[in-house]
Amino acid sequence: MSEKNLGISILLDHYGPMLTDKQRDVIDLYYNQDLSLAEIAEHEGISRQGVRDNIKRGEAFLLEMEEKLHLAQKMTDLLKTIEEVDRLCQEIESENRAVRSAGIQRRAAAIRQMLGECVDEYFGG
Repeated sequence: MSEKNLGISILLDHYGPMLTDKQRDVIDLYYNQDLSLAEIAEHEGISRQGVRDNIKRGEAFLLEMEEKLHLAQKMTDLLKTIEEVDRLCQEIESENRAVRSAGIQRRAAAIRQMLGECVDEYFGG
């Protein structure tokens, strides 16, 4: 197998429950635990070719799901938006130090709270 596609690990987080148990296990061992095909074969009690086949079928499924649903890309985009809103909030707070507006400070604090709640709800903290 050539260079590992680290994007598969991200797709596994999103679509892993849709794979067979064997596919999910071998892909996790290969991408997340960095085991070789031979090590996985020994661990799973299957042939090296069986490991390779399970990885290939699982990868194809994960890529197909992302192509159809775009969940990983949407998550990446959402994280970028959250980071940008946080950056802008920092700028507002910084500029407000000179003005000292209680209203601006209150609104900036409300934005920060909403961002925190969003991150906690969707990303577990």
